[in-house]
Amino acid sequence: MKWLTPILPYLAVGIGVFWLHHAILALLGFHLAIILSLLLARSSIPIKTLFKSNDVRWVFLSIILCGSSGISLYVFSSYFEVSDLPARIESFKLTSATWPMFITYFVLINPLFEEYFWRGYLGSPTRGLHVSDFLYSGFHGLILMNNMQAAAVVYSLIVLVLAGWFWRQIARADGGLLAPVLGHMAADFTILMAVYQMSM
Repeated sequence: MKWLTPILPYLAVGIGVFWLHHAILALLGFHLAIILSLLLARSSIPIKTLFKSNDVRWVFLSIILCGSSGISLYVFSSYFEVSDLPARIESFKLTSATWPMFITYFVLINPLFEEYFWRGYLGSPTRGLHVSDFLYSGFHGLILMNNMQAAAVVYSLIVLVLAGWFWRQIARADGGLLAPVLGHMAADFTILMAVYQMSM
């Protein structure tokens, strides 16, 4: 049952991206699907794990390293060039009115759902790559596949596998999910701000 739980979140993202073409509804559907999947699976992992850290150094390391993601994306944006980026973003119902709300929700709420699901419920203490790292990366492919060149999509998915592995290792070493959550927030914030600037 455990490895069937990603099906609903994948379906929710697919419907939101390919059928509804609506970023906010895709994100809300993704989170609802995670909740339903966890309820069906009867997850016993305490919510307070999201706010647990035993060593603040892991928190700082996660924030600093992951916060550089958006900076790198902006600096090397020519390698990730997306044709007519403003039109593509607008096609997902992200306008000057909805961007701030989307960014705020995505940065502050999304990492809590993702870290609990991918690194908490589906996570593993193994030091090597784990199937959850690939599942975490894979659903991003649904978002990227029609919006970037193939080489950029493959590169992004590899980076996301490594990010999933990195956050899982921090969770294992620190005994909690706070460091991954805050690192995830830093990554989401800087990446979305880079995309926002690139779309102006």
